[in-house]
Amino acid sequence: MRRIIFSGWLLGASALIGTGAWALDLTDVSQGEATSGLKETLTRASSAAVSKLGASNGFLNNPGVHIPLPDGLKQAKSAMKLLGKADDFDKLEVSINRAAEAAMPEAKQLLVDAVKNMSVQDAKSILSGGDDAVTQFFRSKTEKALGQKFLPVVKNATDRVGLAQQYNKLADQAASFGVVKKEDGKIENYVTRKALDGLFLTLAEEERAIRKDPVGTGSALLKKIFGG
Repeated sequence: MRRIIFSGWLLGASALIGTGAWALDLTDVSQGEATSGLKETLTRASSAAVSKLGASNGFLNNPGVHIPLPDGLKQAKSAMKLLGKADDFDKLEVSINRAAEAAMPEAKQLLVDAVKNMSVQDAKSILSGGDDAVTQFFRSKTEKALGQKFLPVVKNATDRVGLAQQYNKLADQAASFGVVKKEDGKIENYVTRKALDGLFLTLAEEERAIRKDPVGTGSALLKKIFGG
């Protein structure tokens, strides 16, 4: 009975070709193959995303995930440019992106564990979901734990920058008056949040790349599932 139910939603997912996140021909794919293929895809995507973002300039030189200064500092930088004192702001922007890069290795095991513990319902949601199905899966399973792992790494990096410390003093007060977003009252919180956004975005991109070129992965199972 369980097999029949699972096969039913697999066939339903195959009807979503061209409209959902997964362009699959599932008629010749078993329950075990579908689940294993999905887990392999997400494991590969996780590893690729962490490696890409954790490399030097993984955030700094990547327009898609580059972390800008918080809005409050952007405005201050514009004013300081007129006085020829914008260097500290440039250094801080480099520093916060380096902090995000340094935090990425902390993500690998948590992401792998999330895939290993994936339930049948998780797999169903991803296979029949939209373009953000992978992002939503990883967010729901790992976001809180990742934030806890990232925060001390980011704080250690930003604490070494004088301007970051000054920002925290001023922004914390400004946040209490609603001038600065509450979540941006500490620069390490801002950077951690942006680092997570960048990670989930890159995970989704890597997953799409694997589906687009399953042959390039060298995996016979992924070629069978996504190769058409």
